Amino acid sequence: MLRAPVIAGNWKLNHGPSATTEFFESLIPRLPEEIRGTVAVFPPSVSLSAAKRALAGAGIRLGVQNLYWEPSGAFTGEISPALAMDAGATLALVGHSERRHLFGETDREAARKAWAAIEAGLTVVFCVGETLEERDAGRAFEVVERQFEALVGEDGPPSPEALAVAYEPVWAIGTGRTASPADATDMHRHIHSLLSRHYGAGNAGLVPILYGGSVKPENAAELLAAPGVDGLLIGGASLDPVSFAAICGMA
Repeated sequence: MLRAPVIAGNWKLNHGPSATTEFFESLIPRLPEEIRGTVAVFPPSVSLSAAKRALAGAGIRLGVQNLYWEPSGAFTGEISPALAMDAGATLALVGHSERRHLFGETDREAARKAWAAIEAGLTVVFCVGETLEERDAGRAFEVVERQFEALVGEDGPPSPEALAVAYEPVWAIGTGRTASPADATDMHRHIHSLLSRHYGAGNAGLVPILYGGSVKPENAAELLAAPGVDGLLIGGASLDPVSFAAICGMA
């Protein structure tokens, strides 16, 4: 289970094993002695083992950026939940907009990945979000609901302790354009209503809802203060230990 406020860094296609070791050597001394919340990092899969060694005893959680739902077999280039866990992951990022829009991952495929990860014992950060065209067409809530309901499927939702949801408006990722705190609050309230539908009002609060999209030290505090925002999923600013530590200190 992730404890809010959650500060998570998604490194995407950056930082190999040697750079990962250097990053954490710089980051760890900069973090507050008592981190108020959960700090997590999603390095490339080839850097997981290096991250695990560098973080021994540091209290920072590791996750994979992507995985496949089959446990083993002839699936060249893929990694299973079990392989990810063996390398040190306790979390899995699933359904990131780049997986959906660059690599054609469908709602159903994202759901299958999430369930495979959860059943293996990983905590899933499940990403949802709309494109600019969908937002301008007034379909933002509809799109996010469709993506989330694919996870729920016919068998009901996963345990709330095994799930976090990250709202990442596609139009605000890597563009320098950020959803306003009011935008984030509106969508986070909508996501909370979806969680309440399936978990009940009490248990819905067990699922942190993160905001992701051009987060940086200059806007992190304002976003964290927005009602309904339980943490941040950070891209570019998480690659620099100074910037990432600054944001962690705001949680």
